[in-house]
Amino acid sequence: MLASELIGRKWLDEHEDIEITGIAYDSRNVLPGNIFVCIKGFETDGHKYAEMAEKNGAALIVAQDRIEVGVPVWYVDNSRIAIADIARKYYQNPSEKFKLIGVTGTNGKTTVTYLIKSIIEAAGMCIGVIGTNQNIIGDKVLVTQSTTPTTPNALELQQLFAEMAESDAECVVMEVSSHALELDRVYGCHFDVGVFTNLTRDHLDFHKTMENYLAAKAKLFNICDKGVVNIDDDGGRKIADAAQCDMLTVGLSDGSDLKADNVKITAKGTDFDVLYKGEKNHVHIAIPGKFSVYNAISAMGAALMLGIDIDTIIKGLSDASGVLGRVEVVPTDTDYTVIIDYAHTPDGLENIITTVKDFALGRVITLFGCGGDRDSTKRSIMGEIAGRLSDYSIITSDNPRTEDPDAIINEIVAGIKKTNGEYKVITDRREAIAYALDNAKKDDVIILAGKGQETYQIIGKEKYDFDERVVVHKHLNK
Repeated sequence: MLASELIGRKWLDEHEDIEITGIAYDSRNVLPGNIFVCIKGFETDGHKYAEMAEKNGAALIVAQDRIEVGVPVWYVDNSRIAIADIARKYYQNPSEKFKLIGVTGTNGKTTVTYLIKSIIEAAGMCIGVIGTNQNIIGDKVLVTQSTTPTTPNALELQQLFAEMAESDAECVVMEVSSHALELDRVYGCHFDVGVFTNLTRDHLDFHKTMENYLAAKAKLFNICDKGVVNIDDDGGRKIADAAQCDMLTVGLSDGSDLKADNVKITAKGTDFDVLYKGEKNHVHIAIPGKFSVYNAISAMGAALMLGIDIDTIIKGLSDASGVLGRVEVVPTDTDYTVIIDYAHTPDGLENIITTVKDFALGRVITLFGCGGDRDSTKRSIMGEIAGRLSDYSIITSDNPRTEDPDAIINEIVAGIKKTNGEYKVITDRREAIAYALDNAKKDDVIILAGKGQETYQIIGKEKYDFDERVVVHKHLNK
């Protein structure tokens, strides 16, 4: 593809047109004929690597700041927007070839995307999923070079879209993080449907205030045709009031366009009635918890906005199995239960403990920590929640990253001390899990919270293998 097709005809006012062979933002990945886009990141600045990109064969460099290289440079105001726009053109607007659904919110994004996937497949359509657990099209797992956990960077996102379009995807559903919206990773994307789940305390290390956090989430509804919003959430009500797109509201309260009622929760799942346009239908999902009802009606709303009939939607929800790392029961030959859940926010932790308390016959034992180099204000709050709701808590490490694990734990303990909850501190997570297993009694439920689908632990800047399923099985099989 020619440079003028990617950058615009103004390129020809200053330069000869050249053939572009690809796009890169990491100088190590540059191939001859590539465009190299200098991105200012949090840990480094791509402008520092422009000379290396030139040595590796870059034919053109896009930059925000002045650089000295021997190849043409195209200067832009925002290189994040530039790479999103260039990638979209290079891959020939792939997201226009299918229905695009975006799911945002603090909690529930992953589960909602998989519930939507099950509904779309029940309707006989091919769907791709982009998100925290994995990127898939049908049963095929797609691999990218992205290091972002939820929404890929703009370049990888367009590459994924292109691969999904080539695989004849009729729909793609993706998690859209607040970081992605704020940092223009989805710039140039237009969503057929946007979904908002909820807003609770998280990512304040990046957004600084809850108002900024909500404003980032709300950006999704400026780039979609239709919206589905949980109005039992304060943030959801604000988004619904301000959004310009066609809106469908969901909730358990009166006033919702799609309302859930008569909720019954057991260890085997959740049953409820849904009221929509004067009709009542019964719904069953295999995931227990009140929060699962919100996830289900959010997925239902998205499917309704796509024109899928209610019977197909209900079948798709009943077909859906659990999601890796979300209320995931670990198979163990014991008289107690072990559950893995990704809960890493105050609201998420409260949801999972409350859900388990609804069906646990014995004690609820909650093992958790908090991530380092992330929002520290939630640590004492999560400690207080665990102490108040659990029968016993084990405070340990999550991904401490470059922080002192014991310092993080001390902040959690400050919260748990505000309660009468019993607890124990074991810094090493492997030892903490062993302690929980060794001391569990008949009918107890152990919640391993915080890591969910992750199969690693980040200590310092290194990733170490740490799959809690493997840790549990190794200890029990000693």
